[in-house]
Amino acid sequence: MKVNPKMHLNFKREKVPTRNGYGDALVQLGKNKNIMVLCADLKDSTRVLKFAKKYPQQFVEMGVAEQNLVTVASGLAAVGKIPFASSYAAFCPGRCWEQIRTTICYNNQNVKIIGAHAGISVGPDGATHQALEDIATMRSLPNIIVVVPADYEQTKKATKAIAKYKGPVYMRFARNATAQMSTSKTPFTIGKAQVWKQGKDVAIIGAGPVLPQCLEAAKLLQQENISAMVINSHTIKPLDKKTIIQAAKKCKAVITVEEAQITGGLGGAVAECLAENYPTKMKRVGVKDHYGESGEPDELLKKFGFSAKHIAAAAKKLIK
Repeated sequence: MKVNPKMHLNFKREKVPTRNGYGDALVQLGKNKNIMVLCADLKDSTRVLKFAKKYPQQFVEMGVAEQNLVTVASGLAAVGKIPFASSYAAFCPGRCWEQIRTTICYNNQNVKIIGAHAGISVGPDGATHQALEDIATMRSLPNIIVVVPADYEQTKKATKAIAKYKGPVYMRFARNATAQMSTSKTPFTIGKAQVWKQGKDVAIIGAGPVLPQCLEAAKLLQQENISAMVINSHTIKPLDKKTIIQAAKKCKAVITVEEAQITGGLGGAVAECLAENYPTKMKRVGVKDHYGESGEPDELLKKFGFSAKHIAAAAKKLIK
């Protein structure tokens, strides 16, 4: 597999939850007294517990009250703080979208909205806790950016990057341990997609912890003499249109992969970009107008078509 050496990737490392990267980065950021962390009674699950213990004066436990969570965060931002509002994505932004719209985005407040346990890989918690619509609903709001890091290291970097960024941010990550691909040397820039593998026949564009499946699909395709490019589009808004258009021109076919509803998510964003700039044969791999369900993460990923074999099969069908 030909990998861009500038990416400093390593595919043989142990699995770690992306949410751990968020918690570890917050502890490092806590030296800045303007950093505030708010939580909706999910300190351990969202990995903010270490921050709360080390910086108790910069932590606020809001309880199970997501509307208050984001509204208080907006107030803190208005007086110069940098608040991180942390909960399950199903409840924040799921339960408090209007408050995010009106108190944060409309006022362009510097709030970081963190949606943990996103996607169907939440597993046994079932459909009510598997946020699949969050990318679409947040992407539609003016002023906000949307970030979906791929692994532990990238989540650390993304957390630090959005802390420096001035304005509303939504970042989502998963629950279970997933493969680490990037390293401490892998670059990260908001709004700049990363080509993790070069190819010329089809471009596979993924976001979040599905990237290992995208890379494995590229290996399977290579066995059939199909050269697949793999792109990590960790920022869905603003989308890196330049990289995506270049990939479409080179490969002539594009597949998007996301652990979310394809309507309005990464697939929707890429489809809009290409339709307006360079119409290209395209297939969206994701959840198709359906709720999640209970099951083990690997079982659900296979059932909903996120396995490497599913992605490879979709690519072969597209380029025939």
